[in-house]
Amino acid sequence: FLMSKYCSIHQGGKLKVDKVKYCDSNFSKALGLMFRLKPVGALLVNSKESILGTSIHMLFVFFPLNIYWLDSNFNIVDYKKVKPFTLNHKPKKKAKYVLELPVNKKLNKNKITYIQLLELQY
Repeated sequence: FLMSKYCSIHQGGKLKVDKVKYCDSNFSKALGLMFRLKPVGALLVNSKESILGTSIHMLFVFFPLNIYWLDSNFNIVDYKKVKPFTLNHKPKKKAKYVLELPVNKKLNKNKITYIQLLELQY
């Protein structure tokens, strides 16, 4: 069986996104949101800040996404709305986290207050 981790995103003291897939393993980051049919969100967690390490593609992702690149302190360092089946999306500055959200979920350009890891779900 495959165990999934989830987290919630908080900004300005408010819950902004209640359930996002938390991807911290190489496998979960590589898979990301590929092959999903319904728009969901994901947080890709890297070990250090990087431009290349936080570059993404949208191959086999069937819906557009709002992409937020965050530094180690959860500051939003870049944002882009991306379309399905497109390549080579990278931040302008180094990032540690990539937050992928459905286009109906939007954050303001401020810092993410905190990210809360939710209980593991099977």
